[in-house]
Amino acid sequence: MVSIGADITDNWARLQVSASDGVVEVALARPEARNALDPTMMVELTELARRLRRHPASRAVILRGEATFFSAGVDLGAARGRNGSASTLLDLRCQVAAGPDLCRAWEEIEAPTVVAIEGFCIGGAAALAVACDFRIMGHGAHMRLPEIPLGMNMSWQTLPRLAALVGPSRAKRMALFGDKLDTETCLAWGLCDEAAPSGGALEAARRWAARLAALPPLPVRMTKEAVNAAALANAQAVSVMDRDQYLLAARSKDLSEGVAAFFEKRPPKFTGD
Repeated sequence: MVSIGADITDNWARLQVSASDGVVEVALARPEARNALDPTMMVELTELARRLRRHPASRAVILRGEATFFSAGVDLGAARGRNGSASTLLDLRCQVAAGPDLCRAWEEIEAPTVVAIEGFCIGGAAALAVACDFRIMGHGAHMRLPEIPLGMNMSWQTLPRLAALVGPSRAKRMALFGDKLDTETCLAWGLCDEAAPSGGALEAARRWAARLAALPPLPVRMTKEAVNAAALANAQAVSVMDRDQYLLAARSKDLSEGVAAFFEKRPPKFTGD
């Protein structure tokens, strides 16, 4: 039988990866920056997902953060520096494909994926969680999409996934207002599959993963693929331009104002420019 080897578990700068009994556990490991998704972490998460995509020994995959937080989302400081390094619009368009590629890579892992969320799960981190199969949240955790209140669009091809989970009205509410959705609300809306006690999300995720790993892997993978195909049949068509929409928003004065207001801890003043 094929085992889960060092090509999966070793040599990651921003991740800690372990494997046991067919379950791969992936921990975001940038606690000093609240697990913010910088380019290195995004590249590693994407590469790991691609290695896991059809790995025959993988029966389930757990993605987790720290005991008190999951991730603060995209590292805005690193993103601004990266975008400033692009010499042409074509270069920048290639760079901003990193987010959609990350979420697609995790969505395409054939084994079921379970996300354990404690504390905050914000922006790009929430987009990544939505691209996975199941989400377990500890009491007191929350998810939030702050992109539109900051002056940008919600990209990473997240909106069709979100609408498939919670329906169009709730997807609009979550994306447009950027409000915190606590564990109980996420559970009621269908964003969360189990509400665990505070600090208990990882233990619950491990229970889910163990149950999934005990099932026959062929029908599990085929069922996941069939359900995703049915739920997201038009996802690529309706979100294929969202990175170009981001590039449009990125050139607006409103985005500059939104990000500046965020760092200055003041209300933004948007003009539509």
